[in-house]
Amino acid sequence: MDLVPKNTQANLRHASVTHGEQRLQAFMQEVSGRALIMMESATKSSDIAMDLVQEAFISLYKSYPLKPTDEWYALFYTILNHKLYDWKRKEQRSAIPFSFFKKKNLEFDDDFPEEQFADEYNIDPAEIINQYTTVNDIKKAIETLPTRQQQAFMLRAWEGFSTKTTAEIMQCSEGSVKTHYHRAIQALQQMLSHLNPYHQNKGMTDE
Repeated sequence: MDLVPKNTQANLRHASVTHGEQRLQAFMQEVSGRALIMMESATKSSDIAMDLVQEAFISLYKSYPLKPTDEWYALFYTILNHKLYDWKRKEQRSAIPFSFFKKKNLEFDDDFPEEQFADEYNIDPAEIINQYTTVNDIKKAIETLPTRQQQAFMLRAWEGFSTKTTAEIMQCSEGSVKTHYHRAIQALQQMLSHLNPYHQNKGMTDE
């Protein structure tokens, strides 16, 4: 015997679905902007970026509708990371005629041996991207980074994920995350340094 009338059960299910959709909508509004910038930097296409982000949101809600919102963040970026990898592999295969005849590793070409770096989580992104830098300058600089460095920087500096969580999202070791992140910081500092008036004045003084 049901303790709750069928009509009430239906209403409860409807209320649960409605709440879940509202929660997803709020989550999308919060993270979609940063996620789109990350995917645009990686794919060089706003349309493809939009498709990947939307697919990730759909997959997130289908697979983890009952997960707490605070657990959605890492799950979403893990799914988005997988979507990006799949897209990259398809692009690489289509760019290589008869690639199915070749035993070739189609992973990203910006992996390199891990180096020993301290966890740079406490680095202030403002020291890398100062107040004199425009959003467009930032995007252009990030787009020039290898994909893995883009991911490490965006996930650590923009999203604030720990090294451990970033490693889980990127499916690599924590040492690899530190290496990618360190290299990204070095590259961005070099690319954006000309926009810092202090840097320019110092160079004139040194002359």
